[in-house]
Amino acid sequence: MKSWVKALRHAALLLAAATSCGVSAQSSNTAGCPPQAQPPTQQQLQAAAAHARDRGLLWRVARDGRSSYLYGSIHVGKLDWAFPGPQVRQALMATDTLALEIDVGDPLMAARMQTPPGTVLPALPPALRERLARQIEIACLPAQLIAQQHPVLQAVTLTVLAARWQGLDAGYAQEFVLSGLARATQRRVVSLESPELQMAALIPSDADEARHMLSQMLEELEQGAAQRGMARLAAAWERGDLAEIADYERWCDCVANENDRARLRRLLDDRNPALTDAIEALHRDGHSVFAAVGALHMTGAKALPALLQQRGFTVRRVALQ
Repeated sequence: MKSWVKALRHAALLLAAATSCGVSAQSSNTAGCPPQAQPPTQQQLQAAAAHARDRGLLWRVARDGRSSYLYGSIHVGKLDWAFPGPQVRQALMATDTLALEIDVGDPLMAARMQTPPGTVLPALPPALRERLARQIEIACLPAQLIAQQHPVLQAVTLTVLAARWQGLDAGYAQEFVLSGLARATQRRVVSLESPELQMAALIPSDADEARHMLSQMLEELEQGAAQRGMARLAAAWERGDLAEIADYERWCDCVANENDRARLRRLLDDRNPALTDAIEALHRDGHSVFAAVGALHMTGAKALPALLQQRGFTVRRVALQ
């Protein structure tokens, strides 16, 4: 019990730090700004931990006489969602390794996700540059904070921040608390991917394609489609609705043609074999793994549960209450 209390305290500190970063980034002029998660009080943290219930998608995967777990997470959330419920917590405690897409608590990983100083960013047409600047202004984000990011990554950041209009904040993503809990209970935390691989999946290598992608993402923000899509995805995740999540392409308002489908495949399906390789390697090396990966990776032709089953794992969905 003492170790669990210590783990909660460690996770709470990481969660508070995550939300504090967002607060300090916001413009001092908050009139008309999206709602921002505030660092939770001790009482709020205790209440959230005490009333934590299971959300998301969980599978038990077994091979070689050992069990590991695959957890479909989401990269935004609310304080009430931040702490894992009893079944998810039990699964994490039954393993020795937490595997995240990227270990958010590793400063070296965080540094590798930054654009190196002196990098020449692609030039944008004036109209596109103005649209991007307008969305940065709407997000109440000081432009200099993301000025060194590739424009596509700036749009990704703005899309995540837009979820704040729906009461969803990246500071409450499960990765923060899971990482805190794992470290406080002496579990190893590893990254399944490299930041460079994620960047390559997000940013098209062709400059014209990157500008088109940026224009489309800005249009989704301008029309509110990004906010609506994030809210619907979060609601489906909260109730563990895998069928709704699997139907994302139909209702997300983000797939209009084959180019868009190819972009979605690059972001999801094309990354899944390498994610599967990394999970399998950890398990094969004798570890029991709790792998937390975005819920959309659990769907499609190359869904992670299906790929693990093809590798000889027995895969069983755990019904979360």
